[in-house]
Amino acid sequence: MEDRSSKFKLALSITVAVAISIILAVQIRKNRRQKQKKQSKSCYLDTESPRKPQFSFKRVVADNSYSQFKHLKLQEAAGAANGDYVNVHPYKAEIGELLKNLNAEFVELFSGEVEMIGDEADNYVWVETKSQLEDLAEVLSKEKVFGVDTEQHSLRSFLGITSLIQISTKSKDYLVDTIALHDVMGILQPVFADPLICKVFHGADNDILWLQRDFHIYLVNLFDTAKACDVLLKPQKSLAYLLEAYCGVVKNKLLQREDWRQRPLPAEMVQYARTDAHYLLYVANCLTSELKLYGTENSSRPDDTFHFVLEASRRSNAACLQLYTKEIEAYPGESAAASIISRNLNDQGSFQSNCCCETKENCSCQVKFQAVVRRLCAWRDVMARVHDESLRYVLSEQAIGMLAAKVPTTEMEIYDTISRADLNSDSVNFGSFLESPSPVVCSHFEDFYLLFQDNIGKDDDWLVPILQKHLGSDGTCPLSIHNYVLLSKTSLKPTNRTVSKPNGFRAAKQVARMASRELFVQKFSCKSPVYHNCRIFANDGRLLCYCDRKKLDWYLNRDLARLVEDDPPAIMLLFEPKGRPEDEGNDFYIQSKKNICVCCGEGNHYLRYRVIPSCYRMHFPEHLKSHRSHDIVLLCVDCHEIAHAATEKYKKQIATDFGIPLYIRKVIDSDQVQNTSESTDVHFEEVGVSPLQLRTAAMALLRHGPRMPPKRREELTQIVMQYYGGREISDEDLEKALLVGMSPNERKRLGKKRGLQFKHASSQVLVGTDTDSKETCSKQNNGQNLMEMRTDISGHSTCSNTLANGEVSSAHSKGVDSDSTKSRNTNCIPFSVSDVAESGTPLNGATNLICSTYNGNFSSKHQSKYSLLGHGPHGKLVVDHLLKEYGEDGILEFCQKWRQVFVDALHPRFLPAGWDVNHSGKRDFGDFSVYKPVNKVSAATEESGK
Repeated sequence: MEDRSSKFKLALSITVAVAISIILAVQIRKNRRQKQKKQSKSCYLDTESPRKPQFSFKRVVADNSYSQFKHLKLQEAAGAANGDYVNVHPYKAEIGELLKNLNAEFVELFSGEVEMIGDEADNYVWVETKSQLEDLAEVLSKEKVFGVDTEQHSLRSFLGITSLIQISTKSKDYLVDTIALHDVMGILQPVFADPLICKVFHGADNDILWLQRDFHIYLVNLFDTAKACDVLLKPQKSLAYLLEAYCGVVKNKLLQREDWRQRPLPAEMVQYARTDAHYLLYVANCLTSELKLYGTENSSRPDDTFHFVLEASRRSNAACLQLYTKEIEAYPGESAAASIISRNLNDQGSFQSNCCCETKENCSCQVKFQAVVRRLCAWRDVMARVHDESLRYVLSEQAIGMLAAKVPTTEMEIYDTISRADLNSDSVNFGSFLESPSPVVCSHFEDFYLLFQDNIGKDDDWLVPILQKHLGSDGTCPLSIHNYVLLSKTSLKPTNRTVSKPNGFRAAKQVARMASRELFVQKFSCKSPVYHNCRIFANDGRLLCYCDRKKLDWYLNRDLARLVEDDPPAIMLLFEPKGRPEDEGNDFYIQSKKNICVCCGEGNHYLRYRVIPSCYRMHFPEHLKSHRSHDIVLLCVDCHEIAHAATEKYKKQIATDFGIPLYIRKVIDSDQVQNTSESTDVHFEEVGVSPLQLRTAAMALLRHGPRMPPKRREELTQIVMQYYGGREISDEDLEKALLVGMSPNERKRLGKKRGLQFKHASSQVLVGTDTDSKETCSKQNNGQNLMEMRTDISGHSTCSNTLANGEVSSAHSKGVDSDSTKSRNTNCIPFSVSDVAESGTPLNGATNLICSTYNGNFSSKHQSKYSLLGHGPHGKLVVDHLLKEYGEDGILEFCQKWRQVFVDALHPRFLPAGWDVNHSGKRDFGDFSVYKPVNKVSAATEESGK
């Protein structure tokens, strides 16, 4: 009987709960309808009480516009002219100095006994006036260490706001009201940036970014207790765990979700806020004591007691190099729309239960669903920025999916759809107290009728009018310091565009360009994240680098490392690595990286981009390129196009500066060289043919020769005959011509495709096309060597053989001595056009030619990687020249020039911390590495001996 009674009570309680939920939902809908009628011509912000506190701010560092965030720019740390290149940490030099000269003196600052927080109100100071803040700054400037924590609010703010800062010294706790003091928080900038004062945080990664975002406050000299936990491999790293373990204090973590904007704060929230910072110094003292003990027991250097303490300090200060960036998409709401559409296609809580089509991918329902989802996400993004609300507060993703699936037509249906979606949502983060539909939806309900139309036009055609409707001169929404920039600094700003007729040439061209772009994105963009942000630690616990999961598995599968963390994965090496990041001065490799375009922040698609083109980099010495990812960045398609244009422009400048053309312009069969050089009636410009033109003609004749119109067949035959000196050609000649300029790999692929064997390809001479010169390079070296000819301004020519090992020997004609020629060659300074002009080296006109002999059998590994149709030969000659004339310093300066070209072209705002134009790419290799020069030479010797 008791069992039946308990079951009955449980069923009754469930029934009552469901009934209450239904009643509440009905009442909410009624309230929404009433409010909607009252607010049909006004915005809810006009009548909301209490008013949102951030609307009282007179200045904000980060507004809600689509423009990039601008960091503090100090006079001495200006990153670039005109303030364009803003991805420069204003205190990078100070942080770098701390990382280079770590010391453990700060450890003594943590010593002391823990003092429990009492109930007395005079144990803390509530700072809410400018004078109080100035007094606090003066107090902190005399301290050597203090603890800090922050409280954030994100639900009723688009970017989020810092609502409270807790600061604790050894004698006093301070609670800084950052809402009341928002406009003058810069008073604390010097204290937080002082390298002589240690700031103690727990889990400071987000705090660092939030302080930059709201107040331009940058941290210098940080000790993060969470980083200390990482070094100690603690099973848990939360502050709640540390407080309970070391201080016996239990925190109520539910208070973290409270609205920290409210004033005055309840007593329990004040107690919670004080607890976060009050015990930090004592916790830091406990952790540093453990680190010293850990160093004595586990370090490979037993006398180094502070080894792990310094490692924790180094990781903490490295985190200070982070820079806050806005997450800006290519188009408003694009990321959220892609997520909703993907979940629907994968049947994860499918929204389209009434779809009658057999396949989702191509059905008309799916097309309409995706279109409405994109509009709703874009509208939500704009409305969140206009009203300074979070995306979740405006409209949930579950509601967007249901609206797009059902496309309700009446006011009642729209309200019901949103309310039911929110009630049925699996998310419980805010569901218990969020209004549904939100006041934003109720105030601007009429926008949905436009969003649900079939023929709405281009996105800009409806988004811009909506923005003007809400924020224009007669707008329904109040302008604020957060949203007014949307009208002047946004990609949605109306422009005087030329309106084309339907199906006109301009419209067709734009459609074709967009289709081409989409195809390019689908085909070439990265299909998975590039950066996994896995970590590799040395055997002494020091962080070596971030890498992908594949590299971690390589070490684990060979028992060279052990797994120390699962999420994100991290390993510790079981051997002593050769080099350390700090030894090479490369902080870049110990920073986590985001999978976004480094220029505009686009995160939905990206491509790898080589800042230093492969045609040069592939010929660098191994220790300047192997396992060096600094100059490989992520770019979206649009930014990639801009960067590529700048790269091609600078390549042309290099070709002019060096006197080395980008392309091999003409080729001629080696058997005809002697005849050409002996003939006096054949003009130089008539000799040879373009390698691409030759290959195309040969391929066409082999495939379709008999079926071609006679006139076209004769034209292509003449092209191939020009390569062979005008003699009659056979099918064998066509097959040989097809191979001209191909790399060995290209020949192998072509042979497999056509079922041919190309073992004995004849060599060919490559001749420049400059028409002012009347001389050719006829020096032969058994067809094995690359031959280079340069002609000076007076018409004298120089022939040089560039051997496979890079050595160059020169011979001269017409009585020109070697000393004078050497003088001319060394005057060619490769780094600027103006320098070359001043040196007397000719820049324009037919002055420098290249003449090379190939037989397709390369002994050098690098030579086998490029064909003669690309920039490979040009790149090798440039790198060989730099190494010969300037050594590795010339290569490093060459790389710096390329990085500067990249920065000047794109002004990237999202480059990873530690990325530097002056980065040094040098690295050391272990004794057994195959890339070590000594090992490479011995391996090559053994291979040749076989």
